[in-house]
Amino acid sequence: MENKVWFITGASRGLGRIWAEAALSRGDKVAATARTPESIAELKERFGDAVLPLALDVTDSQQVEHVVQQAHEHFGRLDVVLNNAGYTLVGTTEEADESDVRELFDANYFGTLRVIQAALPLLRLQGSGHILGVSSAMGIVAAPLIGFYCASKWAVEALHDSLAQEVKSFGIKVTLLEPGAFATDFGSPMSMKTSTGLEVYAELRNRVSVRLSTEERGDPNATAEAILQIIDAEDPPLRFAVGAGVLPLVRGVYADRLATWETWEAVSNGAQGTPISHR
Repeated sequence: MENKVWFITGASRGLGRIWAEAALSRGDKVAATARTPESIAELKERFGDAVLPLALDVTDSQQVEHVVQQAHEHFGRLDVVLNNAGYTLVGTTEEADESDVRELFDANYFGTLRVIQAALPLLRLQGSGHILGVSSAMGIVAAPLIGFYCASKWAVEALHDSLAQEVKSFGIKVTLLEPGAFATDFGSPMSMKTSTGLEVYAELRNRVSVRLSTEERGDPNATAEAILQIIDAEDPPLRFAVGAGVLPLVRGVYADRLATWETWEAVSNGAQGTPISHR
């Protein structure tokens, strides 16, 4: 199998770093990007010319365009475009400041969109490529206190769902990676912003904190082999649940959603009214 060329955002730590190292360790080449080049310098020391470390702030449209072009020119092609950069905002709907929500979407959603739009013309000319977006189990369900993070990932889900239908004829594959809970530094001060808390939500925050502190988390290093299998698949899935906890959660949530829709089906049907013909 021919070695692949990856473009990865958020490659400095967490899952992005693990997946970059997995790709490099098997002989692939990686344009590894992060906000601070120092955080990925060690990759260059270990893997030499196989890695191209690049500074990238995904909220900077011009920089995104320039860095994607630079990576393509350096390696001659891009086979895998993996959007991993992002962070979470902790706060209830009432507590969060609108400017913080806009900043969250600028990174998590628009940052992903910027990279995709910069890469698509190159991938179309190649007639190949695989675009992967890191969503979350929280891109399928929602949880209190991180509703805005969930909303950003729901938007990422819709973006890739539509994208997959638009670019299939160009030979471009699309996959959403939906990780559950893993023992990474996601949720640390470097990857999390917290809104000023209102006392009325103190009990809720405490309940959520207790639940998270006892939650079983997966080994992030174990994800590497799974991601490589997705990359190498001839027909990769549009959605891939990363970890054992995602599918049981989704089954329960969708069973409840279906039951609710079906309970109200007669009222829904009544809202259709009399069919109107268009001639």
